[in-house]
Amino acid sequence: MTEFLTALGLVLVIEGLILAAFPARVREALEVMRITPDQQLRIVGLVSAVAGLAVIWWMRG
Repeated sequence: MTEFLTALGLVLVIEGLILAAFPARVREALEVMRITPDQQLRIVGLVSAVAGLAVIWWMRG
């Protein structure tokens, strides 16, 4: 459980730094996401999740 909370904290730190450093770019990216079809966002999300699992499996294996 501590590893999960550490990973969650790291995600929040990275997202916070991105928002602090590039607020206009984040706003633009969110606008692009708003007009992107749901099916395309699902595919990108699933590919990202699988890539993340692959990295975890590779690093822990």
